[in-house]
Amino acid sequence: MKERIVRAVAGTIVLTSIVLAYLVNIKWLLLTAFVGVNLFQSSFTRFCPLEIILDKAGVGKRDNKGC
Repeated sequence: MKERIVRAVAGTIVLTSIVLAYLVNIKWLLLTAFVGVNLFQSSFTRFCPLEIILDKAGVGKRDNKGC
């Protein structure tokens, strides 16, 4: 579940920065580059700041209380 959230957040940030680059300022593409570099490095290091945040928020932890 966390992997899907990470991908959704990354995609949302990329699309948002592209729209902002088109409408506001081209420098918003730096945000897209940051997300891309972070995704690339996490494929090698398995370090993803968003996964740490999701872990601390309790996302993906299951309990036996039903659905």
